[in-house]
Amino acid sequence: MKRIAVILTVVWGCLSMAQQTPAPAQLEDISLEGATAHLGNGEIIENALIMFSKGKLAFVGSANAKIARMGNVIDVRGKHIYPGLIAPAKSLGLIEINAVRASNDQDDIGELIPHVRSLIAYNAESQVVESMRPNGVLIGQTTPQGGTISGTSSIVQFDAWNWEDAAIKVDDGIHLHWPGSFIRGRWWLGEPRGFQPNTDYIAKIDEISAFMANAKAYGKGNAKEVNPAFAAMQGIFDGSQRLYLYAESEKEIIDGITAAKNAGIPHVVLVGGYQAHKTIPILTKYNVPVLVRQTHTLPEMEDDAYDHPYKLPKLLVDAGVLVGLQNAGASNFQTRNLPFYAGQVVGYGMGKEEALKLVTGNTAKILGIADAYGTLEQGKSATLFVSEGDALDMQGNRLTHAFIDGRAISLETHQTELWKRYVGKYKGE
Repeated sequence: MKRIAVILTVVWGCLSMAQQTPAPAQLEDISLEGATAHLGNGEIIENALIMFSKGKLAFVGSANAKIARMGNVIDVRGKHIYPGLIAPAKSLGLIEINAVRASNDQDDIGELIPHVRSLIAYNAESQVVESMRPNGVLIGQTTPQGGTISGTSSIVQFDAWNWEDAAIKVDDGIHLHWPGSFIRGRWWLGEPRGFQPNTDYIAKIDEISAFMANAKAYGKGNAKEVNPAFAAMQGIFDGSQRLYLYAESEKEIIDGITAAKNAGIPHVVLVGGYQAHKTIPILTKYNVPVLVRQTHTLPEMEDDAYDHPYKLPKLLVDAGVLVGLQNAGASNFQTRNLPFYAGQVVGYGMGKEEALKLVTGNTAKILGIADAYGTLEQGKSATLFVSEGDALDMQGNRLTHAFIDGRAISLETHQTELWKRYVGKYKGE
């Protein structure tokens, strides 16, 4: 009993450190003057003037423009301005501590559960979510995990009291994890080690295809009883939602896209896509964008190029595919490194502004929120940040200001509080 009490006390202590209070709505107009503005669409403005009012960008242009400055003028000369970075397809806000089941809402019981909505389980006061902001990650797609069809995601901003206030786009898409055509042998059951053909692969595909066909038929009929799972699928058929297809190998990518298109699903997004460069014809034929996994990872196959994960985004972009970064495989805490994953691509031939699009404008297009987020353009949301240096570089990414919908948000987190507490403890020793 004492041991349980101690564990609960520690857990409560970890969870009880308060998040920074969400910022109030923007009341005072703000002008940021003198910085280099990276617009997120490939363009740069040196000596820029960015002005916003009531949460919307009112002016984006040169500081040399003869225009009256609005409200509070902030001198940011020598600094850099960026759109808020976007983290797609992550379980941010759904899990706090892996070892504490009560804080883990990223999965639910069942294999085909599109009606499970991540948004209502989203914890807006998550310390993990809060830790994204000091690196410029201000928006995310909170996404369920596990099973074959994991559920429905929503897009949120990272400064809110609750999930209602956080929501940017509600129930934006369904997440389908395509089965692997090869599986690792379970050596502890006497199976050979290494990858083996998945003997259940065809059966799993048939199960998925039948589920989609039944869901589509359900939408065309007049069912007397509501089927929550089938009802939740209707958006991917009428085009109001996207189908996020998780697949890695060439065969799985082709099979998954083919099945989705045969089912009449107009908007398909490939997530992961380790071998997506081998499927460029089908990606371009059906206009399928790709959310590429993290670039800071090792090759999967012995005969893969050592730098394949680093250069995959460029291979796809050069072929005309719309690409964003998803950082699959990284823990939720590592999602804060999203700008550095984009910076990694720069070292392998992609231009810096093109790499920035992977975590801003391109991702906004893929998620369907480009009308308001992802780039610095007049009329869009004033969701942006100011960095002392290059935000895609670990040494340069030092934020001085951040705004979500024009609200000046705090860059303090439980981690910065602990750093300030202990930074001087061993100083001089």
